[in-house]
Amino acid sequence: MTIKNIFAIALAFSLIACSCGNRATKNTTTTPVTYQKISPDFNGDSAYVYVDKQVAFGPRVPNTAAHVACGDYLTGELKRFGADVTEQKMTVTAYNGTKLNARNIIGAYVPDKKNRVLLFAHWDSRPYSDHDPDPANHKKPLLGANDGASGVGVLLEVARIIQSQAPEVGVDIIFFDAEDYGLPAFVTDYKGDSNETWCLGSRYWAHNPHVENYKAKFGILLDMVGAEKATFYKEPYSKEFAGNVVEKVWSTAARLGYGKFFIGKDGGGVMDDHIPVNQIRRIPSIDVIDYRTDTENGFVHTWHTQKDDMSNISKETLKVVGQTVLEVIYKEK
Repeated sequence: MTIKNIFAIALAFSLIACSCGNRATKNTTTTPVTYQKISPDFNGDSAYVYVDKQVAFGPRVPNTAAHVACGDYLTGELKRFGADVTEQKMTVTAYNGTKLNARNIIGAYVPDKKNRVLLFAHWDSRPYSDHDPDPANHKKPLLGANDGASGVGVLLEVARIIQSQAPEVGVDIIFFDAEDYGLPAFVTDYKGDSNETWCLGSRYWAHNPHVENYKAKFGILLDMVGAEKATFYKEPYSKEFAGNVVEKVWSTAARLGYGKFFIGKDGGGVMDDHIPVNQIRRIPSIDVIDYRTDTENGFVHTWHTQKDDMSNISKETLKVVGQTVLEVIYKEK
């Protein structure tokens, strides 16, 4: 999904102890307040179908027929759901000099509105299964059901819902390409900056936005958001660039009853599509990404393996993430 390496980050955060409350008396009682969501219901079954349809094309690696066909499908779906669609076609260069024919697919809702929220995910899949336990699979492309298709599937369902019931803010949905063609683990003699080999589509867009001087209040990246028992920890780069957005999303998830998914602790830092959006486009953006404390690399066990297929996709997880994103954007004014 991303640079695909979790960095050990030592971030010094100042802890501010705050206390507040009311003095209790014998006559005071506390009544629990039940949170009332304002967003439409997110359909996890529908999101699952959108994930499955992407995977059915096969690996969506740039310069392949499956990649072209899936890109056409995604463009058509956004148009079907009423978005003002822009296809940003480009040629980017991979770590090994390969020229990649890529396209970012952008769907805008009420593009004239000044107050906007940006939602994004990558739609390509990795050309290498370089973390597969079987070395014979390392140079095989993967299906990317979770790593890529899950975030796109959630956002397609978000698009379908927005068409029927619009929020008060304008919404832009971007499917970034060529995120996952980064330096493979089996290449050990690369001389450049390996970080620069990832997120090629989002880097291109950050320098060349589809709208001149494009701005948004904040952005939310969805990456690997479909696995069973997913745990979304607070990603450190997200906290550094957009700490208030992290708190907005995690507190919303907690109010919706999704605390076992959205964990109120820090995870590992990830080089992902939110980095160019933050650093180059200056839009405060966060990464909602599955982080595991029981694996060596911090990613779910199917990450960059041949097992990243539909058998590991959970409708419940898709529902949790999608409903949280919907609630956040429908609360915006």
